[in-house]
Amino acid sequence: MSDSTPDDGAPDEVVGGDDVVDVDEVPPDPAPVAPLPAPEPVPVPLPPTQTLDTGYTAAGVPTFDSVREKIETRYGTAIGATELAAETPEGRTVEEQYDARQRAAAERLEQIRASMRDPESGQT
Repeated sequence: MSDSTPDDGAPDEVVGGDDVVDVDEVPPDPAPVAPLPAPEPVPVPLPPTQTLDTGYTAAGVPTFDSVREKIETRYGTAIGATELAAETPEGRTVEEQYDARQRAAAERLEQIRASMRDPESGQT
């Protein structure tokens, strides 16, 4: 007979060990104890309610402040995009071409005005 498994087929009996207790000697489970009552919740003072400014009235109409903010945002974006575009090489080239056309137009306009003042110059 080995110490780890009994040969007589008694599955309830454990062989060896000093902490083995017979089933008949185990005290019954104590009666269940009722849980302690939960303490009364302490009311927490709520911060003053702040109305969330959605930019719209209850009827769904945008407020003047929200419209002004949208316009200022779009204007700022447009100004910034223009400044950034002017800083690129392509933007400078376009600007130079525009300035050249403006100068040519001003010169041509001056020629037309001069020819209208002096009809004998013969320019057409």
